[in-house]
Amino acid sequence: MMDRKQALRAVARNVTDDDIVLPVYSTAFDWIDIRPHPLNYLSHGAMGLASSHALGLALGRPDKRVIVLDGDGSLLMNLGTLVTAAEAAPKNLFHFVCENGTYEANGGHPIPGRGSVSFAGMARSAGYKSVHEFSDLKIFEQQVGAILAEPGPVFVCLKIVSSGDQERDYSRLHGPHVRKAFREALGAG
Repeated sequence: MMDRKQALRAVARNVTDDDIVLPVYSTAFDWIDIRPHPLNYLSHGAMGLASSHALGLALGRPDKRVIVLDGDGSLLMNLGTLVTAAEAAPKNLFHFVCENGTYEANGGHPIPGRGSVSFAGMARSAGYKSVHEFSDLKIFEQQVGAILAEPGPVFVCLKIVSSGDQERDYSRLHGPHVRKAFREALGAG
């Protein structure tokens, strides 16, 4: 099992200034500390919809790599997006799922199927072009650059340890200034 922050740092080392990154909930807080950037699309208040937002951005902006940093609980709320993304097959979509077996943002309650569901298996069955699964940080660090160079859609399951119940300042994710910075960085004024 990996520490989420260490896994995210490995991703961040391979992200460019032109990439759109969609981190959700607990991952969003870690991500904006690791890599603050105006093209971080902070999908707050929409649990389960980050993968759908990422698909829309990938289809609408094929000139940009779109990386969604999803959670297992969030993905469970919108499993249909796996089939939709696989069918649409945007070459610029990279779907990372941080699997810790909990709805971490909602108090760490266990997800259904905890320990038995295979998110990588679901993505494979849905038709994702490329599917990876990691529980060892060193191996992930060695391979993440090559994975982000593959044609999408790509699905990556990261087996992580839960960071536990933490106080979060959601004002860091909310607000018109965050949306305005994203629009400006995207060139949508």
